[in-house]
Amino acid sequence: MEIEKLHANPVNLPPQVLKGGQLLQINGVTASQSFEVSKLIEAEVLDNWTDPQILCRQKGSSIKSELGPFGLLVFASEGLQEFTSVFFRIFKYQNKNLVLLCSDQSRSSLNKDNDLTTYGAFVDVEPLHEQLSLRTLTDHSVVESFGGEGRACITARVYPTLAINDKAQLYAFNNGTADVNITRLNAWSMKKAQIN
Repeated sequence: MEIEKLHANPVNLPPQVLKGGQLLQINGVTASQSFEVSKLIEAEVLDNWTDPQILCRQKGSSIKSELGPFGLLVFASEGLQEFTSVFFRIFKYQNKNLVLLCSDQSRSSLNKDNDLTTYGAFVDVEPLHEQLSLRTLTDHSVVESFGGEGRACITARVYPTLAINDKAQLYAFNNGTADVNITRLNAWSMKKAQIN
């Protein structure tokens, strides 16, 4: 693919377990990863159908459950005063597994005049039978995330004050209590495209 020719400084981490409460720094700019969960018995029960954006706002990246939140912190400053979290949570709803993808901008900037909206979407995947893929692309102020190989997409604008250019860091995180397996994690920066 043409865009893959622009990948530079690739980081390919081996499969690993991301334990509950663990934060893993990734030396790259954008990331693509797949998660695998081995048990869903303890998934949080969702009693009533709720708008995914409201659910993401109520259950942000710091609210722990058994299976989530887990995902990426992008545009993260040193010391984590600023970050945008893109993550999954898994619920049980009417005896089925329900996967929620969130893009939480609530801590994206110390400038409280910026838009700090949290967005959410349900992802049509069955986590017992397929991996949860998350691909997040960042470019200056854009965070675009694709869950479930594009079955859900969330695009947001963020304007950090500290996590700018080479000061922006990237982390994988698991704030759930159950371990999740990272089956594949790739990160890279992008070269500038030459347009003739």
